[in-house]
Amino acid sequence: MKRDVPSKKIYSEDHEKYEQRSIAARLEALFLNNIGLVLTRERIVEVATDPKTGREPENWHQRLSELRTDKGYTILANKDWKALATGEYVMPHSDRRATAAKRVVPTGKCWSAILKHANGKCQWIEDGQPCGLENGDIDPVGGGTVRLTPDHVSPHSIKPDIDREDHTQWQALCGRHQVMKKNYWDGSTGKINLIAILQAAGLKQKREALAFLEDFFADEE
Repeated sequence: MKRDVPSKKIYSEDHEKYEQRSIAARLEALFLNNIGLVLTRERIVEVATDPKTGREPENWHQRLSELRTDKGYTILANKDWKALATGEYVMPHSDRRATAAKRVVPTGKCWSAILKHANGKCQWIEDGQPCGLENGDIDPVGGGTVRLTPDHVSPHSIKPDIDREDHTQWQALCGRHQVMKKNYWDGSTGKINLIAILQAAGLKQKREALAFLEDFFADEE
C-alpha cells in the first residue's frame, strides 16, 4: 500500500494552463500532475477559474470534495497532515478507493424539512462543537462558498434504500464535512476504512487513538 503522507513537504511549481471544460476535470488534472507536491489554495482557485470567462468559481471546494468522495482520490489537508498549513493540499499518490453506488436524494419537501430541523446550518459535530456553517458562508478552513447538501445519517453502503421522504434519516452538511462523512464500511469486503475514520476524527480523538495504539504495542518495544 502506498504511503498516504509524503516523506517531506515540497511545494509545487506548476504553472501549466488547464483548459478542461469542467472545474472538476481541471482540478483532477492539476493534482495528477503534481503527485506528492503541495498545492496552495491560490493555485487551486486559479486553475478552477474559468479559462474562457475568467470567472472565479464559488464552489471550487465542493469540486475538490467530489474528487475525494466521487472518484476516490486521497487529498490531504491540514487536518490529515499537520505539516500542511490551512489552505494547502496534496495528493500523495494516484490510487483510487472504491466508491459507493449512485446515491438517492431526498425529495424537495423532505429537504426543506431537513433544513428546518437543522436551522439552516451544517450539522457536523466535532469534539462536541457543531460546525454551524450556513449557505452562502465562506468556509474558514477550506475556502469557497458553503452550499449545504443532504447526507445519509446511516452510510449509504449500509443502508442504500433510505427513505427519501423521512427527514429524520438525513442531515444537512457543508461540502467539507460531506468529505469527512465517508462510507467507512466497505460492503464488498466487510472491512472498515480506519484511515478515513482517523482522518475525519477531531484532534482529541486522534490523540486518544494514538495513546491506545502506544499502549497496545508497548510490549513489542
